[in-house]
Amino acid sequence: MRMPPRLREDIFVGPREPNYALLINPFYPKDPVASFAKHVLTPTLALTSLAGATPPHWTVRYWDENLLQGHPPYAPFPSVVGITVHLTFARRAYDLARWYRRRGAKVVLGGLHVTSCPDEAATHADAVAIGEGVQLWPRILRDIEAGRLAPRYEGSYRVPYREDPLPLRSLLPRRMFLTTTSLIATRGCHNRCAFCYLSTDGLQMPYLAKDPSRIAEELRLDRQPYGVFTDNNLGSKPEYLRGLCRALRPLGKIWSAAITIDICDHASLIRDMADSGCLGVFIGFESLSGENLDDARKKSPRPDDYARRVDILHRHGIQVNGSFVFGFDHDRSDVFERTVRWIEKTRLESATFHILTPYPGTPLFRQLDQENRLLHKDWDLYDTAHAVFSPRHMSPVELEEGYTWAYDRLFSLASIWRRRPEHVLGVPPYLIGSLLYKKCNRIWPLVIRLGLTGFLWRPLIEASRLRHLLVRRRGGSPLVGGICESCDGV
Repeated sequence: MRMPPRLREDIFVGPREPNYALLINPFYPKDPVASFAKHVLTPTLALTSLAGATPPHWTVRYWDENLLQGHPPYAPFPSVVGITVHLTFARRAYDLARWYRRRGAKVVLGGLHVTSCPDEAATHADAVAIGEGVQLWPRILRDIEAGRLAPRYEGSYRVPYREDPLPLRSLLPRRMFLTTTSLIATRGCHNRCAFCYLSTDGLQMPYLAKDPSRIAEELRLDRQPYGVFTDNNLGSKPEYLRGLCRALRPLGKIWSAAITIDICDHASLIRDMADSGCLGVFIGFESLSGENLDDARKKSPRPDDYARRVDILHRHGIQVNGSFVFGFDHDRSDVFERTVRWIEKTRLESATFHILTPYPGTPLFRQLDQENRLLHKDWDLYDTAHAVFSPRHMSPVELEEGYTWAYDRLFSLASIWRRRPEHVLGVPPYLIGSLLYKKCNRIWPLVIRLGLTGFLWRPLIEASRLRHLLVRRRGGSPLVGGICESCDGV
């Protein structure tokens, strides 16, 4: 889980297959103190969306190196290779690009890192796609067919995407994921946090939304019991979310999404979410310090009101996976224990920790660069698990050690038990899900290679869905307990 498959230089490849595009999600090293299971919960929606936009006379294949299935495909040899590039696996993406280009394929790079560092990416590709890729992909393929591929294509996130073609989920190996139904209903967020990639220079992503009925149809067509929304903030417009809940309710499915804690200002909306099948939410609390939130420009309720709001979600049967960032300027060495104690007291079913990481092009990156606090620009280590800058009130080593301690404590049996649901019937599924997600890193590499991810998770998902339907028919709130981890990092 730490090293990608070796790219073999002795492989002989045949002639390029005309009109054959290979889409690759590169390997990235997994943090050993976090859960390995989180990396095979859902497929990357970016590539299935590109596949859906591929002209019908092209053959397209999806390849995710993180499914541990060995060497990337080369027989038949693709004429075009599209690779998504994020900061932490940019080096691997460039290695893949070099390997395929040497053998005659045209390589197109896209993704967040290409948008933030286009000149860097351009040296490794025949073409780069900056911004919205779905609108660019058919044009790129037409230009390749005509022999006039340009080195740079730019798409706008301002173009309405409600009529984009559906993601081509039929390409996916369904048994390899918890669910293949990753969805996106909205783009944009009412926050512009200084550390978030949404604040990257030149990235203009206004709020846009798809029709709720179309999202419901996507969820229905994939024939999975569970959908995961990958929106930055599904609740950015509460009335839109209310309409989406009305569209989802008749399906009898369950779902999870990332939201912000201010959604709890709308009590009836929380009930609508629960009634429509929402069993878990991912919330970026970020910090228990109001000063840190102010510095990050995060519009959020005050931390001393977090617990009350979490309780509202729990009373409606909605589990909470909280995201916390360590290393802000007002953090000191006690931040790790204070955060974990609050998580246990509030009974968050799960939590995700990150070391503050300045992504290139963001206000945070510029600030730390100007203050000469960046330690290096080795993108491999900009993975939120390493200290890449000098914190103000602790050393980089203390920051990394505190991060590791927080995960060790959170994943301990004692902490899992302290955070169990108050309702006794919610305890068994919570414990099963928590142990599978948090205590099984030793077996997950084998599970992933053998394609048993779906086999392990889906009985728990289906039990959670049936329990939700039963409680809804009785007019109550679903019991907390089950699959909150599956909304990790959406």
